[in-house]
Amino acid sequence: QVRLVESGGGLVQAGGSLRLSCAASRIDFSIRPMRWHRQAPGKQRELVATITRGGSTNYADSVKGRFTISRDNAKNTVYLQMNSLKPDDTAVYYCSTYDSEYWGQGTQVTVSS
Repeated sequence: QVRLVESGGGLVQAGGSLRLSCAASRIDFSIRPMRWHRQAPGKQRELVATITRGGSTNYADSVKGRFTISRDNAKNTVYLQMNSLKPDDTAVYYCSTYDSEYWGQGTQVTVSS
């Protein structure tokens, strides 16, 4: 059974940093582009960042310059480094495969002002 497990969420003050991890198992991780998404209460889910199997990245305008997506194929893990966090970044963050076939359970990020 394929699993994507996020970790690293928590409560942080505005201006702080967090690093999210998404560990994949029973999947051909190294050849799959991966994505991070987020969903805030009462809002639609938002695509945050994408990384190709070769390491090319793309970001939502709202996080560009503050967030960095990366991957470690040896560890079957994709990361989201989040810096200069704002209260508007508060959401549940999810990782997924690029084609949305598989999703993690999500990790809560709360940014206090």
